[in-house]
Amino acid sequence: MFSMPASGIENQISRIEENMKHKGRFGDYGGFYVPEVLIPVLEELEEAFYRFYQDEQFVADLARLYKDYAGRPSPLYYAGRFSEHVGCKVYLKREDLLHGGAHKVNNTLGQGLLAKYMGKTKIIAETGAGQHGLATAMIGALFGMDTKIFMGVTDIERQSVNVHKMKLCGAEVIGVEGGSGTLKDAINDALRYWTANVTDTFYLFGSACGPHPYPTIVKHFQTPIGKEARRQSLDIIGRLPDMVVACVGGGSNAIGIFSGFVDDKDVRIVGVEAGGRSVSSGLHAATLVAGKVGILHGAKAYLLQDEEGQVHDTESVSAGLDYPSVGPEHCLLKDTGRAEYVAAEDEEVLDAFSLLCRCEGILPALESSHALAWLLRQKGKLDPEQVVIVNLSGRGDKDVGIVEEHRPMNVDDK
Repeated sequence: MFSMPASGIENQISRIEENMKHKGRFGDYGGFYVPEVLIPVLEELEEAFYRFYQDEQFVADLARLYKDYAGRPSPLYYAGRFSEHVGCKVYLKREDLLHGGAHKVNNTLGQGLLAKYMGKTKIIAETGAGQHGLATAMIGALFGMDTKIFMGVTDIERQSVNVHKMKLCGAEVIGVEGGSGTLKDAINDALRYWTANVTDTFYLFGSACGPHPYPTIVKHFQTPIGKEARRQSLDIIGRLPDMVVACVGGGSNAIGIFSGFVDDKDVRIVGVEAGGRSVSSGLHAATLVAGKVGILHGAKAYLLQDEEGQVHDTESVSAGLDYPSVGPEHCLLKDTGRAEYVAAEDEEVLDAFSLLCRCEGILPALESSHALAWLLRQKGKLDPEQVVIVNLSGRGDKDVGIVEEHRPMNVDDK
């Protein structure tokens, strides 16, 4: 279903095999720093993934689910009116049109199917903005698996619509009160629960971070974004884009679309992190821009921390980017210079959200709006004939209340 040149397929397989051989190391990053009790279950997961990811029946089952359940392929859409504001040709990879409203369903279908193949009967997940939680709840219902979603109480309050959807799908939403009540704390509690329930429970991790083999697994199940975008660019535009831009929290949507272009050295790759209220007064969630190397949630990566190594609380208008670390492959891409990482602050993100709504009638997730915001900042710096693909990783229905809180509208607003 996701056709690509044979050499491209071989490159993907080679990278997976190389990563498995080095136990999840991306240069000096990644690995698995976990309690001893989790090492056997991570090794079981690694073995199962390595056994099934090329299995003919598994691949066929997943391709069918991607097409008939998720709605792949997602379109590559030319945003003409938005392009006028940026000053170049902007195409949106419409992951927001997938079932559930975000790219998260790519990964939950892949991992959920893997859990079934492994004989697991229960799944757990963490979530910040609620999109991964909702996607996991949907797959729990689809496969008839008992589902628990760990979510910080701060995020439960600001993402109440997604919480209700998770419950409608039969999932139990467990509020996490520790720390700042956001994604970091949800992952902490999910890992603790998993440690005590490893026999029958599959931890469906949501982003391309955490202990090996999750960064490799999540990337693999998100590569359809990049494969499709590359093929669509050649088919629709007649050439590859000059630039690919995506928001980065843990990094799954970004690594998914970057994977389709990382070998094309003439394609500029940009990841946009959350700068919080003001980039100039200190970065509140931009791990790759402002972080230092450390270990969190089982992996070595860039991390927001103080001089004593204590993890900083993050702060962003976007719950999905409110995370103090990042996936290890992004760390390597930063260090090698293959990708560049920048930050967008809350006010310009809200501006970008509103602009796309009014220009194109598309409500972008606040996460995706970070990528749009940085691109808008480039107005006047780009050639009008430059082609930019932005991964529109999710839709903004879930964020309407947050936007209204920050930008209340009068009924006669035009």
